[in-house]
Amino acid sequence: MYLLIFFAGYFLPSLNQPGAAAPPRDKVVILGNGNLKAVFNKEDDIATYTIKAVDDPRTLKKILYIRPPANTISFNELVSLWEKKIGKTLERIYVPEEQLLKNIQEAPVPVNVILSIGHSVFVKGDHTNFEIEPSFGVEASELYPDVKYTTVDEYLNQFV
Repeated sequence: MYLLIFFAGYFLPSLNQPGAAAPPRDKVVILGNGNLKAVFNKEDDIATYTIKAVDDPRTLKKILYIRPPANTISFNELVSLWEKKIGKTLERIYVPEEQLLKNIQEAPVPVNVILSIGHSVFVKGDHTNFEIEPSFGVEASELYPDVKYTTVDEYLNQFV
């Protein structure tokens, strides 16, 4: 079993705004066009799925993808959800791929690594730009529909 993880606790408290300690209230920087889907999972939910999968023969020699439907959203959808919660429209500043690649080249370590992850997830859509191949992969929320995972919507409530 392998895990591919994107922690909600790292990206959602600031809506992926570098250096921010809380979600934005005025403007938000969006990498790419904001339309590609990404997956955000609460760490406790990742642990729950992992524990369930460890002894499950259906996960033997498989990649365990944790892509719950309510947590697979675009950055634009994420911002819209946040705007609805705070009752305010944010100024959206889009960073085109070319500019992001330039920023990655010019940034020092570890900033370049963080920007590279953002490029992979939000510009290339590497979390969701493929179907899970059943011969070597399984999706956790489908295997364990009994697990009540924390949705992005629920997670953001703590920051309102």
